[in-house]
Amino acid sequence: MIDLRTAIAERTGQLASLGDPEEMAALLALLRLLYETGRQDLPLGRLFEGHVDALQIVSRLGDADQVNAATAAARAGAAFGVWNADLRDEPLTLDGFRLTGGKSFASGAGLLSHALVTVDVAGGRQLILLDLARTAPRIDRNFWRVVGMQRSETHVVRWDGDKIDAAVIIGAPGDYVREPWFSGGALRFAAVQAGGIAALVDRTRDHLVTAGRADDPHQLGRLAALFAASEAAAGAVRAAAAAWFSDEDARLPMVSAARAAVYEAGGRALTLAQEAVGVQSLFVGHPLAATITDLSMYLRQPGPDAQRMRVGAAVANGHVRPSL
Repeated sequence: MIDLRTAIAERTGQLASLGDPEEMAALLALLRLLYETGRQDLPLGRLFEGHVDALQIVSRLGDADQVNAATAAARAGAAFGVWNADLRDEPLTLDGFRLTGGKSFASGAGLLSHALVTVDVAGGRQLILLDLARTAPRIDRNFWRVVGMQRSETHVVRWDGDKIDAAVIIGAPGDYVREPWFSGGALRFAAVQAGGIAALVDRTRDHLVTAGRADDPHQLGRLAALFAASEAAAGAVRAAAAAWFSDEDARLPMVSAARAAVYEAGGRALTLAQEAVGVQSLFVGHPLAATITDLSMYLRQPGPDAQRMRVGAAVANGHVRPSL
């Protein structure tokens, strides 16, 4: 089985920059790397996307010393992530430079070397970059009992009065949720998910060819429909990337449109793959089984209705329109 920490380091070496892409070609190169990572392994894709997110945030908001230290650590094999989801009834707080409370949905807990965590302070959400060897959380692994994405190690983490120093505070309160980066960053995970849809095409095709069933007309129809779903997802990601640098009014609605398109294409592709392969696709040892359960889980990002509403509003006010 793939070593996730090593694989993150290998892909970090393929990044020309650890900061925000500054032009279209750089953004597309990043999205294609995320797409191919998701196509290979969705839990890896989830963790690598979080790693990229954390490094972009530090590059954008950190001071020179913080940026240089994070860059050097990442180039040396460190793995970063962002832990933002508050633990219900026990949110992470900062009082006198001491951390108390926890985070839920902390992907990579026990695997990452560094995590950006958020706390609410006067003025807004504040980012703190933790070296997890120095400020190690207690990890509750009882939370992540799921049918997919188990290997993303998404756990509950807690601290109990752990002391930090001012040098690990990144940016100012409220910086984390500034647009267009906060919502626009969803394009990265949409690219990973689109790669997961491509993996369904690959593994369904491989199964049918191996089984000698690829020339059945019904299966050919399913393969054609799978390809169309995969292309719809990838095309929506490409279109959002194209809008990012060319149209400020359209950039966030187009990211929302990509999220919605990937979600719909993913649901269609999951159905088609299981119809094509049948019950074998859900045997634990089958190559499709992990892709099906991982993608089913990963597609369930929060707020799908809000994304559709953003797109609809942009269509209504003329900020986005169909084109070829």
